[in-house]
Parts: sequence; structure tokens; C-alpha cells
Amino acid sequence: MNISFEFFPARTEHGEKALKEVQKELSAIKPEFFSVTFGALGSSQDATFETIVNLLKNTNVPISPHLTCVGIKKSQATDLLDKYVELGVNRVMVLKGDTPTVRFPYKNSRDKGDFHFANEMVEFIKEQYKGYFHIQVGAFPEKHPQSKCFANDMEFFVNKVNSGANSAVTQYFYNVDAYFRFVDEVQKFGVDIPIVPGIMPITNYEELIRFSKIAGAEIPSWIINRLKIYRDDKESLKAFGQEVVSEMCLKLKAGGVKDFHFYSMNRTEPVLSIAQNII
Repeated sequence: MNISFEFFPARTEHGEKALKEVQKELSAIKPEFFSVTFGALGSSQDATFETIVNLLKNTNVPISPHLTCVGIKKSQATDLLDKYVELGVNRVMVLKGDTPTVRFPYKNSRDKGDFHFANEMVEFIKEQYKGYFHIQVGAFPEKHPQSKCFANDMEFFVNKVNSGANSAVTQYFYNVDAYFRFVDEVQKFGVDIPIVPGIMPITNYEELIRFSKIAGAEIPSWIINRLKIYRDDKESLKAFGQEVVSEMCLKLKAGGVKDFHFYSMNRTEPVLSIAQNII
């Protein structure tokens, strides 16, 4: 059983100290790797690199930086990847990334970069670094929020795999059937890489609704209805959320899933307890 956790760069000194403690506590179960998110067009790229440097000082767990292709030139990607090689980092998660709508002086930021889609960056890294990096990509069991149809999603995913991706991590979901059906369907196109389910804990009603609208993740109505009951009862909501996500992970495990990637939100709980429950 392989477990991994995602972090985002801390923005304050207090956040950095808290993340260091979270990393220490999650390291206790010997995760396969930690990943660190990457902001589009410089919004948190430096913070990502600094976070990775700090994490490497305090753990032997491998680190997998995120790298988004929107607005990035090949020279920028090479400079950053070379630094990761120097640090001994040999994993990277390649994502298309979102185009920011504010803070930047041009409207179509994709025109400012050398990569339009994730498969192009995957192919570039594979060729330039001769297979040094284990390249992960994103997968969307329900449908990418910007996609016109699910068929396009599968085509894009297969392209990323054929370009050299070694494994994939999914957008979070709460519908186990959607995950297994997605895996079955892409396997018909010859996909044989591990497709790791991304697991999002449920700890806050408003956050979950907001994140899910952006991510295009479906929340079953029965979950929403119960979350509304516990909306003003944080402890009951967290207990219910942990029960729901734990049961989902056990169903995935019973279906043959051996790898899980947890979106930690820079918190130890409830992801540690859920992970321990399935190991």
C-alpha cells in the first residue's frame, strides 16, 4: 500500500512552522512521497521551490513538485528542473494549470509560454532529462471543469500517457463507480500506468462546496443533505466527513486500489487517521 500527501506553500512564518510539524507527523507512516502545489505564472512558484527546499531538510520522504505549463517557457522549465536535479528530486507532477484572470498584464497568458497542454511538457521533460524524472499527470474521473465532453477528457489523458507519463493522480471524487469506470475506459486505449485516486477530506461545508464548483467534482446529494444538517456543528461534520471518506477508501481498496494520494490541506488530520485505516 502506497500513501502520499499533497501540501501547498505556506504564506506566513506561522504557516511554515505548522507545515513542518504536519510533515513530521505524516512522515511517521512512511509515505511514498509528498507533493507541493505550484501557482500559475509566478504567483507561488518561488514559494513552491522554497517549500521543497525546507521539506528536504527535515525528511527523507521523496518530494514531488507540481509544475504547471501555462505561461511557462522551455528555458524557465529547464532552469527549475535543473535545480530540482541538483536537489536530488526525481519526481514531478505536470499539470496544465489555470490561467489567472488578475494581477497579470496580458489576457491570453498561454500565448506567452511554450506549452499549451500538459502532454507537451511531459514530452519535453521526458526527452530533455532522458527518463530521470518520474512524471505524474492529472486525471479526471468525472470530467475536467473546462472540458466540453468526457470523450475529450479521455483523449487528452491518453495523450499525456503516450507522451511519457509514468503515473497519474485523479481529481478528488466521492463516487467510487466514476473512478473504476474511468480506469476501465482508458485501459481500453492501452493505458497501463497507475491511476492513483486523489482523496479530499471533508471538514468544512462551505470550503467543500466552493472547491468542488471550481474543480468540477460532484458531491452526491445524500452527502450534501447530511452536511447541511451539521453545517453549524463542526465536530459532527468532521466525524461524518471522516466516516464518509474512510468508507470510500475501503471500497477503493476492496476494488484493488493499492495507492492513495491525500490532499492534506496542510493539516495532519483527518488524512492521517484515514490513511492509517487503510494501510
